[in-house]
Amino acid sequence: MNEKKSIPVLYSRREECCGCTACYAICPRGAISMMPDEEGFKYPQIDKKKCIGCGMCIKTCPIKNAKRNSRID
Repeated sequence: MNEKKSIPVLYSRREECCGCTACYAICPRGAISMMPDEEGFKYPQIDKKKCIGCGMCIKTCPIKNAKRNSRID
């Protein structure tokens, strides 16, 4: 049975990304590229063909982890 994990959602609004490139740096498959928007700020974009759904990008994201940690308090 060939079950592929789902593609992570790094952000749904640009305010949810600080552009730190942590997700880009940790991706074991090189599936994340930093692409500039119309103002020149770079945001991660996942290549769905390369992504294996490991979730390392989500685990390393400082914004997602800050939200997760603040819920614990």
